[in-house]
Amino acid sequence: MAAACVEAAPAAAGVALHRTTAQPAARKRMRVAMGTTEDYDYEDACRLGEGAFGAVIRARHRRTGRAVAMKYLGEDGGGQAELLRESLLLEAASAGNPFVVASRGLARDPATADLCLVMDCGGVTLRDALRCQPGPLPESTVRAAMWQLLEGAKRMHAAHIVHRDIKPHNILLGDDRVLRLCDFGLAVHMSEPPPYGQAGTLWYMAPEVLLGMPDYDALVDAWSLGCVMAQLLNGEAPFQGADEDDQLSAIVGVLGVPDDKGWPWFWSTKFAAEMPEMDKKRCKTSILRCKCPETKLSEEGFQVLSGLLTCNPDKRLTAAAALKHPWFAKMDEPQLPKKDEVVAPLTKRQRLQ
Repeated sequence: MAAACVEAAPAAAGVALHRTTAQPAARKRMRVAMGTTEDYDYEDACRLGEGAFGAVIRARHRRTGRAVAMKYLGEDGGGQAELLRESLLLEAASAGNPFVVASRGLARDPATADLCLVMDCGGVTLRDALRCQPGPLPESTVRAAMWQLLEGAKRMHAAHIVHRDIKPHNILLGDDRVLRLCDFGLAVHMSEPPPYGQAGTLWYMAPEVLLGMPDYDALVDAWSLGCVMAQLLNGEAPFQGADEDDQLSAIVGVLGVPDDKGWPWFWSTKFAAEMPEMDKKRCKTSILRCKCPETKLSEEGFQVLSGLLTCNPDKRLTAAAALKHPWFAKMDEPQLPKKDEVVAPLTKRQRLQ
């Protein structure tokens, strides 16, 4: 890519998540490399995703032969200002983090001046991979997958970025069997003040977000990862509501209604005030263990799952804390992906083929 770059403040637009004094690293202005779309060739059958937001197109860098994904946003998706914002957040989240899809900066179409976000082509989505899975995954596979995802989230949060939309569709499984978080369109920087709006995908949305808590934080990602872990074990999302109240009902139907000591804030919400007495009595205890029995998940593994799927965010496991749990000590020594190898430039003959 060309040496030109785009420079902007960390959270140039959009909703933020964390009431905190910005760390020195968060206050630094971030730069994103700027190239041109003329450096890339689109591939046949190249659309990786398309919707009202815009499109993601598979292409190949002419000089190196590297496969990339190029994301274009239409006006419904926020346009170029939102694309710039996403590129800055992805750049921060992926720096030194092998479990986030790598950013290759921005590229501008010289004919139209339109921008696109260029990323490594990370593989198939975890959602599609699970659809091809004939049966439940063994615990050892789930443990290895969760180690990667939690390690990626830990590093992302250390960079002051909260994803806010972690789900199987936004996790890529590469040919190297590495899982990588992608799609930072709803991500935010922790340095901005509340109040924060509702964001994410319903089935993976944390209770505090559904209930309208104005100052939620990175623990919303920990909840989403707990939902992903349960889906890896059972093949489906653990809570499947039709709207916000129905989703909350699905959550307390499995995990139980928080008591006054377990989560006092819950009882100040409209949802709790309007909950029928019958439901309060019926949902007193958690049935999560029944849904993930010991035939699927050991006691140590269940401690990680239940720690992530804790309604009160003050008592929920962070990604960093979850990784310290003894469950992960039973893994073979995790092998971090090697730093990106330099791809040999294509010859002139290869470029013309």
